[in-house]
Amino acid sequence: MADRNTVMVSQRPPRSGPTQANEFLRKLHEHAPNSSQLVGFLTLVISGAILLFLTGLTITATVLGLIFFTPLILISSPIWVPVGTVLFIAISGFLSVCGFGVGSVAAVSWIYRYFSGMHPVGSDRVDYARSRIVDTASHVKDYAREYGGYLHSKVKDAAPGA
Repeated sequence: MADRNTVMVSQRPPRSGPTQANEFLRKLHEHAPNSSQLVGFLTLVISGAILLFLTGLTITATVLGLIFFTPLILISSPIWVPVGTVLFIAISGFLSVCGFGVGSVAAVSWIYRYFSGMHPVGSDRVDYARSRIVDTASHVKDYAREYGGYLHSKVKDAAPGA
């Protein structure tokens, strides 16, 4: 019997390095989160749970509010529709006037800086466009002078008394 026990002991592989379980635990320990990561994860989970609860509470309150106040809204809708229309028109008109006012102030400010020589953004494009317009007008003027006499002579040929 003693020989049998020694045979079993001799059949085991020698333990020269770490076993697979120890290797797995070592890798797991290396990738384990540290305390600040754990606190961050717990904060994320708690915040998410609170926000999910508040979302459910908001949806429930909205549905209950619609259930209770729909009859009141329907009964008073002949009042609310004209009031809402007037408010919408008044607010959109006010916002439009404010927007046009801001745009006008910006345009006047840009023009003032342009003519004061402060070179605002885009002034180089305006100068280029102005030079192109002047060049085109000059070419048209030269073309009219050149071919204007030709057309004038043709008109005299067609109507000698003119």
